[in-house]
Amino acid sequence: MPSTGPSRRVVLLGALGALTTTVVSGCTKDPAPGIDRIVVATGPPGAVYREIGGAIARLLDQRLPDQRVDSVETGASHDNLTLLGAGDADLGLANLDSILATDIATEASTIQAVGRLYDSFVHLVVPADSPVHSLADIEGLRVSVGAVNSGTEFTARQIMEVTGVRPVPVRANQANSAAALASGEIDAMFSLTGLPTPAIADLAEQTPLRLVDLAGPANEMVTVYPESYFPASIPATTYSGIPACPTMSIPNLLLCRGDLPEQLVYAVTDTVYTGAPRLAEQRPEAAQINVRTGISTGVVPLHAGAEKWYRDNKPASEGTDAPTHPLFPSEFPTS
Repeated sequence: MPSTGPSRRVVLLGALGALTTTVVSGCTKDPAPGIDRIVVATGPPGAVYREIGGAIARLLDQRLPDQRVDSVETGASHDNLTLLGAGDADLGLANLDSILATDIATEASTIQAVGRLYDSFVHLVVPADSPVHSLADIEGLRVSVGAVNSGTEFTARQIMEVTGVRPVPVRANQANSAAALASGEIDAMFSLTGLPTPAIADLAEQTPLRLVDLAGPANEMVTVYPESYFPASIPATTYSGIPACPTMSIPNLLLCRGDLPEQLVYAVTDTVYTGAPRLAEQRPEAAQINVRTGISTGVVPLHAGAEKWYRDNKPASEGTDAPTHPLFPSEFPTS
């Protein structure tokens, strides 16, 4: 990763010591003998990754009494992929478009999938009185494209490459981007995140905002990258005073180190998918987490522990709504 001063990885790992959680006592058998610490790579301040990743870490901490579970603040997708690949994180969240730009779908990859969680939506946020009404209008303007090595930065760069629109890029995390937009330091901000993203929701309560219609760019992105991008709309109920807006969505996966014990990843998968209602109490995106969509990780292979959990928890067939994933064929083997 590009850096100035100490490497980002060193900074991130140095932060781990301050992010310890309280171990909850219990009688559950240790699912991973010899592993006493699990690191969950999340995201930056003001981002859904940070909040939902932290919530997952807390659930795991309660489920795994013999492991200490730490959540670490990162720049999001690309940071998380780097940390996982280096063995410096055990679990991490990443957007599918960022994942597909790497080699982790190959047999030689050291990263595998626990499952699909929820979808992120591309936001292009401007002040309500901004002259920007389309993506083309940001040409030459100061626009936050997200933190360095974040999923937002990667997706914004993909959009710029496909559409040919060239703003003046400013790299800042979600919280700092919102602050810069409020102060007029930037003209617009990109955000790739779940709904609602805390930084935008908080800013919308303080100042009138508007989302830029991205229906046209979404169609272009779907044409060029059909495995990563999907037409979508941000509902009117998402942010205070902001009407519904067409955009594009991108699936998010929970990833893990491929060398983690099968028993541990089985327990992680069970914790996340059975704990989805508890997660949804803290983050509404978690309402999307379920076994039917969890197996839909695209070209990213499932870890053996996750695959076993999905097989053991096959959802009941419901006619045309029955899953069509290879793990859920009509003749489903018993475990």
